[in-house]
Amino acid sequence: MTQTAGSMITFSRPDGQQIQGYLAKPQRLEGAPAIVVIQEWWGVNDQIRGVADRLAQCGYLALVPDLFRGKTTVEEEEAHHLLDGLDFGDAATQDVRGAVQYLQQHATKVGVTGFCMGGALTLLALCNIPEVSAGVVWYGFPPLEYIDASKIKAPLIGHWATQDDFFVSETVDALESKLKEANVDVEFHRYLAHHAFANETAVGPGRIPRTQFDPVWSQLAWDRTLTFFGRTLWK
Repeated sequence: MTQTAGSMITFSRPDGQQIQGYLAKPQRLEGAPAIVVIQEWWGVNDQIRGVADRLAQCGYLALVPDLFRGKTTVEEEEAHHLLDGLDFGDAATQDVRGAVQYLQQHATKVGVTGFCMGGALTLLALCNIPEVSAGVVWYGFPPLEYIDASKIKAPLIGHWATQDDFFVSETVDALESKLKEANVDVEFHRYLAHHAFANETAVGPGRIPRTQFDPVWSQLAWDRTLTFFGRTLWK
C-alpha cells in the first residue's frame, strides 16, 4: 500500500488547549467526509497512521489525535502505564471532540473509529459529541456503566472477536442489549478471532500474547466498515 502524504498538525480542544494529531488527506479534498481515528494503547505509531492513510486512500480526510502527547511504546507494561494515566473523559470530550470540530471546518460529516482503547473512546465519543455522524468500534469498550446509550444518536457498528480475552463475548452481548434497548441504530459483527485481529503488526514472536492478526477477518471487517461509512458519511 502506498503511503499517503500525511503530516502532523496542531488543533484546538474545546477548552482552548492545543493538541497535535496525524492528518491524512485524500486525493480529492473537496466534498470529502472526515473520520477521527482513535489510537490503541501503543500511541500514534506507524500502524495507526497507516489506518488513517488507508482511509485517506478511500477518499476520507482522516485525523488521529495524539492522546499520549507524543509517547509511543511496544511494551505491554508501558502501554498499561500510558493507558492508566489517560483521563478517558477528558480524552473523549476534549481531545476527540477537538479533532471532530477541526474536521468539521473541512467536511460536512465526521465519523469516529477506534481500536481497543480507541474502541472504548469511540463509544464515549458517541455519547458525548453530538457532532459525530457515525461510529465504528473495533474490539474495545469502557465499563458499561460509563455509557449513556440514550445520548447516542448516530448509527454505529462494532467488530468483536469471539476469542478475545480482553473484551469478552458476554460483555459484548450486554453492551449490544444496552444499546438496542435505548433504540440506538447499532449492528455488531462477531468474528472467530483473537483480540487485535485487524492489527497487521500483531504477528510473530514480538506480538502481545492473546492477540493475533487475521487477514481474512480483518478484510471482511474493513469491507463492512467502508460500506457503513459510505452509507452514513457521503451525501
